[in-house]
This record gives sequence, structure tokens and C-alpha cells, in this order.
Amino acid sequence: LVILPFEKAFYQKHGYAVEFVGHPLLEEIAMQQQIASSRITWLEQQQLLDRPVIAVLPGSRKQEITTMLPLMLSVVKHFPQYQFVIGAAPSQELTFYRSLLGDTKIAIVKGQTYELLRHAHAALVTSGTATLETALFKVPEVVCYKGNRISYWIARALIKIRFISLVNLIMDREVVKEFIQDELNERNLATELGRILVGPHRDAMLTDYEELKNRLGGAGASKKAATAIVQFYTETAR
Repeated sequence: LVILPFEKAFYQKHGYAVEFVGHPLLEEIAMQQQIASSRITWLEQQQLLDRPVIAVLPGSRKQEITTMLPLMLSVVKHFPQYQFVIGAAPSQELTFYRSLLGDTKIAIVKGQTYELLRHAHAALVTSGTATLETALFKVPEVVCYKGNRISYWIARALIKIRFISLVNLIMDREVVKEFIQDELNERNLATELGRILVGPHRDAMLTDYEELKNRLGGAGASKKAATAIVQFYTETAR
């Protein structure tokens, strides 16, 4: 059983019969949408301003957060009419984030990534599952990644893929902009973030998100998986 549409063709190429059941994130996010608080209530709970929110998701590991967060926050001064809010990983202490911020006054919420995305107008996201979660919450995003230079070049030599974000991999084309290594800089981030805040580029991305959702098989991945398992064992027992 696989949860990404391109996996089926990959396994078939190597002689393995697999069934695409859809992605469980669709169910999880649908459930979160039902129980989430209103925007005004959430802003008050988090002591945030009544301004459009730009979510900042710098990853979950200390090394990547240390690298990504300062780069992401370099664009804050270009968008004074918005409030940037950092989604802190559950595994990291708030003091760690504050040590990176210094005197910069940026709001941090911990253990509330889905709530943050539900109320965000746009997002800066480190490459990973969060890029797909952000898209399924219909939040226009810029995908960011910068790692150890040597490790990156080794990976690039060994792994031949066009994209690094799940959104673009599933769609097999560029839907969200990816800034990798030296391309991840203040100028590029500010330019692309400005494009997705308002206007035709934002509208096109939101339309593509609908197609992405359809490609993921729609809701019901858990039921499809359970049905496939029962059918497999029923046929095997005969």
C-alpha cells in the first residue's frame, strides 16, 4: 500500500504490485478543520495582532532551524503590514528559538502548526512533509532548503530528481517555488513572497492546490487501506 501517486509506477517498474490508497493527511487535516477555533479567537489566545499572518516553518532539527530561521526572517522588514509567526517544533524548547532571534520581536507558537496554517495567509517552509501540509491547508508557500554544502553536492550527484518538495513531486511540475542552497537568500525570498501574497500568481497556486488534492486520491485513505488488507487476507486464505 502506498500513499503517493507516483510510488505506484516506481514499484511497478521494479516488478512489485502495490495499491495507491491515497494520503492520510487529507483525513487528518479535514478533522483539524472541523475542531479549529475561529481566526479572531486564535489570534487573541496567542496574543497576536489582527494582521495577516505569514507562517514560518523552519524545520524540526536544531541544525536546520539554526540555518533556516535567520534566512527566513531576513524578509520581515520588507512586509511591515504582515505579522510573521514561527511554528516551533514540539521537540525543541522555546528558549532555543529565542536565542536565535536575539532582540527581534517575532511571535512563536509551539505545538500548533495546523492552527497556524489554518489562519496563515502565506508561508515560508523548510522542505519536508510540511510543504504538503501547507498546500493542503491552501496556504501559498515558498519552499526553502539549505544544508551542508558537501552533503548537498554528494546528494545531488547521487539522486536525480527535478524537485525536492512533495507538492512539486506529486504534480510533476513547479507549483511552489523552491530556493535551494545559494538561491535561498533575502532578495529571492522577498520577491517570491511578494508574488504569492496577492495577485494572479497566488490565484494560480491555489488552483493548483485543488488539483494536488485530487491527485492524492481524496478522503478515505484509512478505509481504502483497511479494505485492501482485508481483501488480501481473504483471498490468501482461500
